[in-house]
Amino acid sequence: MVIQSSLILIASVFVATCSQILLKKSSDIKYESIIREYLNWRVIVGYGMMFVSTILTIIAFRNLDYKNGPILESIGYIFMMILSRVFIKEPITKNKIVGNILILAGIIVFYV
Repeated sequence: MVIQSSLILIASVFVATCSQILLKKSSDIKYESIIREYLNWRVIVGYGMMFVSTILTIIAFRNLDYKNGPILESIGYIFMMILSRVFIKEPITKNKIVGNILILAGIIVFYV
């Protein structure tokens, strides 16, 4: 049950990361009015995804120790680096790679 809850939490982090990418893409667009800036499909879907992520996190923590949450949620940095490269065309720098390797190392050390 712990493995299933861990996978649900990782899915929650991935959904939240996708939501952040979608909201970032929306912020790059100029809209003709403030209402359209906040009521467009990207913003609505992005916040809907954040809601889904919250529900998944609640479900995951039913069978998961709270001490494991921050460790698994740190995977979001890795997801963000990859998705930012794919969708926003941000460069992957050496510092980002080193930082993400340190994050992975911390996750491995904690779980092994």
